[in-house]
Parts: sequence; C-alpha cells; structure tokens
Amino acid sequence: MLDSIFSSSSLTISNLLICSGVSLILGFVIALVHKWTSKYSKNFLITLAVLPVLVQTIIFMTNGNLGTSVAIVGAFSLVRFRSLPGTSKEIMSIFYAMTIGLAMGMGEIMLAIIVTLLVGVVIIILSKSKFGSDTGNAKILKVVLSEDMDYETIFDDIFNKYLDSYKLNNVKTINMGSLFELTYMVKEKRDIKEKDFIDDIRIKNGNLKVSLSHSINEEGEL
Repeated sequence: MLDSIFSSSSLTISNLLICSGVSLILGFVIALVHKWTSKYSKNFLITLAVLPVLVQTIIFMTNGNLGTSVAIVGAFSLVRFRSLPGTSKEIMSIFYAMTIGLAMGMGEIMLAIIVTLLVGVVIIILSKSKFGSDTGNAKILKVVLSEDMDYETIFDDIFNKYLDSYKLNNVKTINMGSLFELTYMVKEKRDIKEKDFIDDIRIKNGNLKVSLSHSINEEGEL
C-alpha cells in the first residue's frame, strides 16, 4: 500500500504529472491548515501550496546523485539564513511542506497523503484546544526607575496589594545609566483594576514608563 510508484518503473511523464498534481493538492491542504491555525499572509500561503511540488522536482533531478543533493541542501540553507525570522508555526509549516515534497519525490504518494492528513488534524486539534496554554494570569511588568531609587523594595507594598506573586527577572540600566529598567514576572489577584495598579506604580516611579503585557508571545517568534 505504501510502496513507491517508482519501485517497478522509472520516472515517466505520467508519473511526473500524477506526483505533481498530488503535490499541489497536498500543498493546498497544508496552506489551509496554516490558514486555519495561524496568522498568515497571502504570499506565505502561496509558498506553502507550491513548496511540495518544488521539493519533489528537486528530488527528481537529484535522484542518485549525492553531490548534487548536497549542493541543493546548501542552497536551502542559504535561502533560510537570508530570510527574515519567522514564527515557530511558520517554520513548522515550511518543514511540513518540505517533508511532503520529499515523500512525493520518492513516489510515496500514499505515505504523503497519510502524513499530510494526520499531521494536519493534529495541528488543528492542538491549535484549537487549550494544550500548552498558560492557565494562570502570568504577565510581564516592565518599570523604569530613576537610578537613585531602591528598586529592591520600592514596590513591595503595591505588589502585595495587587499581586498573588511576583519575581524580578531582569535589571538593566538605560539612558546612559541614569535609569533602571526592571522586568518582573507577575500574577495578578482576581478582580483587581489594572489601571489602579499601574497608576500606583507611576506615583512611585515618578510617572516614568510602565508596561504590562502577556508573558508569552502566542505566535512564538523565533
């Protein structure tokens, strides 16, 4: 069932057309999976749809030639490092499409179809479920202070009033060393007013910069 269509015959025009057609269909499925589960651009979806047939064609051309295959791997590396950084889901989708293209290049049509559907269903289920979600209300608090302030204890009373827990993760100097930027991991108490929380901090730090954001980037920037 999972045998390659090339096992008993060499590459022919009919085999090429069959593999290319299936690759385009599976690439379209991969693009739809990415569209349903992530933020996307039209250009990236087009890339995912076409990538399997391109990889498949490269495998056809390099079949049995180790030197050419190594050169192609190097070319892929250059393209990757000259590209802008993407999210973890974008990188996964690229490898997803390339994997299907490799399978199609070997003539493993049923394997490619099964993997496309299986991985696609898993991605959709995990993306739509609460798997890996932060079940608490952890956030990142960044506060700027003057250098003459005691950053270790200045906010203790405010934090005890508004937060269940807090931890100072990072301290760095900014503005030629005249200011401290503090980064905390915090968990707020239920039913607090964030505006009151931030206003109290602004009173303490002299109305310098304060930011409060979710602790994890949902898109998983790399």
